[in-house]
Amino acid sequence: MEFGVEEVFETAGMILFENFDIRAVTLGVNLKDLIDRDAGRLAEEANERLAGLGQSLVSEACALSESMGLPIINKRLSITPAAWLIEPCAQKDAPLLLAQGLDAAAIEGGVDFIGGFGALVQKGTTAADRRIMESLPEVLGSTQRLCGFLNLASTLAGMNMDAIARLGHILKDMAAAADNAVACAKFVAFCNAPEDNPFMAGAFHGGGEADAALNVGISGPGVVRAVVDKHPEADLTELSEIIRRTVFKITRGGELVGRELARRLGVAFGVVDISLAPTTAMGDSVGRILEGMGLERVGAPGTTAALALLIDAVKKGGAMASGRVGGLSGTFIPVSEDEAMIEAVETGALTLEKLEAMTAVCSVGLDMFAVPGDTSPGTLSAIIADELAIGMANDKTTGVRVIPAPGTKAGDSVEFGGLLGRAPVMPVNRFSGEAFVARGGHLPAPIRSLRN
Repeated sequence: MEFGVEEVFETAGMILFENFDIRAVTLGVNLKDLIDRDAGRLAEEANERLAGLGQSLVSEACALSESMGLPIINKRLSITPAAWLIEPCAQKDAPLLLAQGLDAAAIEGGVDFIGGFGALVQKGTTAADRRIMESLPEVLGSTQRLCGFLNLASTLAGMNMDAIARLGHILKDMAAAADNAVACAKFVAFCNAPEDNPFMAGAFHGGGEADAALNVGISGPGVVRAVVDKHPEADLTELSEIIRRTVFKITRGGELVGRELARRLGVAFGVVDISLAPTTAMGDSVGRILEGMGLERVGAPGTTAALALLIDAVKKGGAMASGRVGGLSGTFIPVSEDEAMIEAVETGALTLEKLEAMTAVCSVGLDMFAVPGDTSPGTLSAIIADELAIGMANDKTTGVRVIPAPGTKAGDSVEFGGLLGRAPVMPVNRFSGEAFVARGGHLPAPIRSLRN
């Protein structure tokens, strides 16, 4: 892969003035060979392996960032789904023992987060799956850097409504397990979860992956916003082309970093996730891109169409630049991490229902939004089921990170700080869907699943 002088100068400008960075480098690690009937031994051996790999990842990523002049913000690990690892363990505290070992490895290795504490339960649950699910409040409430996930639906398998109904109660316990319900911010419920996602909280190392693989998440909302702002007279066809070219450039930079870092670590290069992921930094906002297209506020009529244009251009630009695009590869719209999204909620421009409509055309789903603390478990489950149904019916990834913040009401705000930002508490429809959720069972897969 060769870069011309003009492209190098362009990239330097993106870094200096438009917040372009490598948002995450995530090393996925297979731990299936460590499966043991003794949970303590499993945790100890996992800790030893992951701490060493984490130290290498952080050291090499920092050295590469300095040599290339391109910021690499987060260094992370992901593992084989934890439910697979504890399958033969008889100890009742096996999930907690494993979680403590994983969290200690992340701290010792110096990585920001470690993902994979979860299970794939879209069609049914094993005893190990249920143990992982029930341990989530204690595990995520007592650890610092561990993240969890559940894949509860897929286009091929349908939706596990029994597991979703139980999850509403688990989320309430998670919200009470740590200050500001932060345990909920470290957990995501998925439909069609990708096996090579570098972003937290949903990263895990899938069963079809190599022993280790390095996945890269790039991010350039500031870069895309800058080019949108520079072309106020462009029609939507021209604007799409401009965004596509811009994403092409930043994807090239991301793949260069990923391949070189994988080489230095001696592992396989996995994918470049081309998702536009906002941060709490001023100007690093997906919402501001949409407003730059002509929306008065995110949530105004036209928002879903503008987001559809953006995500289409992002995917086309990334796919042109690299043959290794994967993960989520879309547009993140987390409420708490995007200044424009926060403003839109606080001014009444963006409702939960409109946010859900937007997720029909973006890749990530209902992300990092807070609801009143008295929201019932059944309502939480119904919100999750609605969102996952969008992913299931449309053969796309959707997820939910919802924070039922104890003691809050609509209009309040929950301050997480750092990367997680601040979440205005959004009102929830006062009418109930709990009786629907309580029916349980399994939502059948859509007809499009019959593709053979």
